[in-house]
Formats: sequence, structure tokens, C-alpha cells
Amino acid sequence: MERLLDAKQIDAALHKLCQAVAADCADPTHLVVIGVRSRGEVLAERLATRLARQFNRSVPCGTLDITLYRDDLNDPQGEGQPTVRSTEIDFNVDGRLVLLVDDVLHTGRSVRAAMDALVDLGRPRAIRLAVLVDRGGREFPIQANYVGIHPDVPDDQAVRVHLTETDGRDEVVVD
Repeated sequence: MERLLDAKQIDAALHKLCQAVAADCADPTHLVVIGVRSRGEVLAERLATRLARQFNRSVPCGTLDITLYRDDLNDPQGEGQPTVRSTEIDFNVDGRLVLLVDDVLHTGRSVRAAMDALVDLGRPRAIRLAVLVDRGGREFPIQANYVGIHPDVPDDQAVRVHLTETDGRDEVVVD
């Protein structure tokens, strides 16, 4: 197992993401942050908190469950039924600049599912994508606007993000 990021490096990557988003966001009154379950939601909360400090105003934050939008639900090799959890977005996305947050961008399939789920909730003015790790290997034409790191990871290895809120520690590893 190789460690790509430790807690300090994750914090630095989130700072980098926050600064890039703030630099691009001329009008933060329309900005909302939505994280893809499960680690994307934790990163979204952290980014929303940082952005709120940066802009000196609250930044709405929500959580998007993409389970029913994934294209691998009927995979014959799948293990049992997926666990569907709730989407928790208590604000309107119509006309808003949505910062969609996920932990790892790989094939693009999860992001495609997230965008499908998001537009079912309304019509955002724009969607921007922020990811902690962009490992390449796209199967769909999806590109992140904001990236923490771009590691070179072989396709046969997995990138795992561990966050204190869900895993008791902050680190990104390859195994």
C-alpha cells in the first residue's frame, strides 16, 4: 500500500481547491456545494466551510445519493442489492452555480450519474466539478474543473480515500 496523501497534504489540497473555486466565483451568492455520497459529502462539507470563511457568508451544502443513477446496478457480477440512501439538499438548485464534489475521478461514470441526479432536481445555471484525486482512465468525456492531485496510478490498482469523519483518519492510499 502506497500513501499518496497524509492529513496535512489533504488539508493543503482542500486549501488549493478552495482558493481556485474562490478565484473563479465572481458572485458567491449563487454558489452551492453538493457532495456525492459518501466521501464526496465529507469533502463538500469541508469545502463549504472553507468557502464560507473565504466569502464571509454561508455557502449552502448538500449531499447527493447517486445509487439509482449508476449504470452498474444491473451488473450480473454485482453483489446483492445496492443500499439506497437519501439525497439531502434543502435548497433549490435552479439558477445556481453548483460545485459538485467527489473524492476520486476515474472513469467518469459516477460523475455522469451525479449530473443526471442533479438535473432531476432542477436546472442549475452551471455545474463545476471538484475532486480530491483525478487518477485518469476516463471511459466518459468528463473533466474536473478543480483537482487536488493527479497521481499516476495503474488501472489495476485502487485509490482509497480515508477521511476522519467516516474512517477515523485522513489519508489517500493506493492498493
